[in-house]
Amino acid sequence: MSKGSQSERAQLVDIGVNFHSGQLMPLIAQLLERARAANVTQILATGTSVASSRLALELARANPGTVFATAGVHPHGAKSFDASTFRELTALWACPEVVAVGECGLDYNRNFSTPQAQRMAFEQQLSVAVETGKPLFLHCRDAFIDFHDMLAPVMADEARGVVHCFTGNRAEAEAFLAMGLDIGITGWVTDLQRGPALRDALPAIPLDRLHLETDAPYLFPKNAGKRRGHNEPANLPWVAQSVAELLGFDVDEIIHACSSNSRRLFGLPGN
Repeated sequence: MSKGSQSERAQLVDIGVNFHSGQLMPLIAQLLERARAANVTQILATGTSVASSRLALELARANPGTVFATAGVHPHGAKSFDASTFRELTALWACPEVVAVGECGLDYNRNFSTPQAQRMAFEQQLSVAVETGKPLFLHCRDAFIDFHDMLAPVMADEARGVVHCFTGNRAEAEAFLAMGLDIGITGWVTDLQRGPALRDALPAIPLDRLHLETDAPYLFPKNAGKRRGHNEPANLPWVAQSVAELLGFDVDEIIHACSSNSRRLFGLPGN
C-alpha cells in the first residue's frame, strides 16, 4: 500500500503511542509531522506511570486537537503505586486533556509487580473511571480470569473502556464485548506467526467496537515490508489495511468506522 493510496478523507486516530519511550522521545516533532502526512490526525499519548502521564499531558497541551493524554499506572509498575501516586494521578485525571484512565490492568506474563500489587493498583484505577466517567484504557496479558472478574462490577456501574492492544482469542474478545468493552487492534494482527488467534477473533468484533492503534514504538506492522527502526503513528494505515483485508471491507470504511469509535469513546473533536 503506497502512501498515495490513502484517501485524504480517511483520517485516522491512533489510540496508543508511548511517546515517553527512549526510541520516540527525541523524535516527537518528526513523528507528529510524519503522522499528519499519513492522515493520522489524532493521537492518544499513553501514560503508564505518573512521570509518563505528566509527559503525555504536556504533549497534549503543546499540540491541542492533535494529541490527547491518558493517565495511569501500568501493571508492571504497580509495586510503586501508593497514596502519593493516587493523589498525583487524581490531579491529572481532572485535566480535560486527559481523556482516559490508564494504561491500567493486569499482566501475569512477567510479573514485574506481584499479582497482588497489580490487583490493588488496578482496583483503585477502576474506581476512578466510575467516579470521573472517563473511559478505561486497559491492559490484559495472561490474566484473563482475574481481569474479567475485576472489571465486571465496574462495567455494571456503566464504566466504559477499550482493551488496548488486544492479542487474545475469540472467546476472550466475545467476553469483553459482552461486558460492553471495545477492542483495540495493533500491528499484532499483521503477524502471521504470533497473531493467528487475533486474526481468528477479528470477525467476531462488531465494526462499531473496533479501534486502531500502533502501540509505538512496539509492534511494527509486518505488512509494511522491511522494518525501518521503531514503530510510529505514521504506520497506522498498515494496521487498517490488514483489518480491512481480513474483514472484507474497503480500507476507508475501516478507518472511518474505527476513527468515529475512538472519537466517540474518548470525547475527541470531529464526530
